[in-house]
Amino acid sequence: MVFHVKHDVNGPDDVSRETQIEPSSAEEDVRAVTPPVSPPAAAQSAQSTASTVSAEIWNRLAEVPAVVDASQAPATPIALEAERASRVLHARDQEPFPLPLHPRVITVSNQKGGVGKTTTAVNLAVGLALHGARVLVIDSDPQGNASTGLGVDHAVGTPSIYDVLIGASTLTDVVVSHDSVAGLSCAPATIDLAGAEIELVSLVARETRLRKAIAAYLDEPTDEAPHYILIDCPPSLGLLTVNALVAADEVLIPIQCEYYALEGLGQLLSSIDLIRAHLNERLTVSTILLTMYDARTRLSDQVADEVRRHFGPLVLASVVPRSVRVSEAPGFGQSVLTYDPGSRGAVSYVEAAREMAERGHPARRPPGRSSDSLDEKPETTDAGVQPEAADRDAPERDGAEPDAAERDGAERDEAGRDEDQENEAQDNGDQQDRTDRPVRAQHEVNQ
Repeated sequence: MVFHVKHDVNGPDDVSRETQIEPSSAEEDVRAVTPPVSPPAAAQSAQSTASTVSAEIWNRLAEVPAVVDASQAPATPIALEAERASRVLHARDQEPFPLPLHPRVITVSNQKGGVGKTTTAVNLAVGLALHGARVLVIDSDPQGNASTGLGVDHAVGTPSIYDVLIGASTLTDVVVSHDSVAGLSCAPATIDLAGAEIELVSLVARETRLRKAIAAYLDEPTDEAPHYILIDCPPSLGLLTVNALVAADEVLIPIQCEYYALEGLGQLLSSIDLIRAHLNERLTVSTILLTMYDARTRLSDQVADEVRRHFGPLVLASVVPRSVRVSEAPGFGQSVLTYDPGSRGAVSYVEAAREMAERGHPARRPPGRSSDSLDEKPETTDAGVQPEAADRDAPERDGAEPDAAERDGAERDEAGRDEDQENEAQDNGDQQDRTDRPVRAQHEVNQ
């Protein structure tokens, strides 16, 4: 078989020529076996083939047994993420986090920038609020990133924490409730806060202004007092950070799993010690959270090990990994828990919030209350006896004889008392002798 192909040649003579193409023997064999098919017949053949394949697939799927128990479902990545998202979104249907006896005022601080202070404050606040706590976030950073992350307006002219610091408003006047998360509220920050440090220099008691504002806020008669107050600090050790540290009882330090984050940690701890010594003796470093952990690098493991070895139980077991979802969420005015609840970052912050809530804090004087107005009862044992009295009266109450160690201690105490009495008598004798000596000398002179 010979095919004739016509070529048009654009030239002055406009000549056409034909080229003969001889097919290979294999192609001829195929054409000999396969009869020519018209276009409509080819379409019908394709449809019949597709229907045959579809029917075969559906028959195979029908042979797969249905999964009655959800726990027997295959643990695919999509199924696992959907399960995590369901747990986060339906947090209120689960067991709530333990609530503190008194409001916990926690400052999230680290003088190094970019370690996740604002991200940690926002996501911990949302995690605590989703699990039954009432949380107030105070944005003390002039950039207002915490306000952005919570979707709160912080344009110029908005009542903000700046007005509270200069005494123009109370904290109640500037607090805004969150739109979608119940129990969550925020005191926003505006760009006016950038000049607050200059204005506070000349004011009286400039370091305690935020503490007094929080104390007045907590003293107001209400049933909606927050269980947690989280203060987001700027990346510096200026007056705004000092106000936050003076107002708080606890410090939460987020540490990025890199070397530079460790370098400035010593200076921050020194500043905390100075504030504890001169301005706020209740201040303690209660929590350290490792952020931006990258499991692919050995550096992250080394930094995490170093921090855990130095700070021990202060470091939370939960570690926040590097996640693009955590970085994307503020662009939509959300936390990562509401933006992508099934992501690793969301689950990590929920676990960190759970740890922080379960650790709690020792019962103490509530902020803003004087010790005279505090009606706390002394700590008692199950029998209703104070611990000191219980320890003192334990042998008599139990009817047990004191052991050898107690008898030896009692004998040593008795011997010590006898020795003290002898020394006292000797001292009295020496003093009497010194008193009588001039009298005897005068008597001898008279004789």
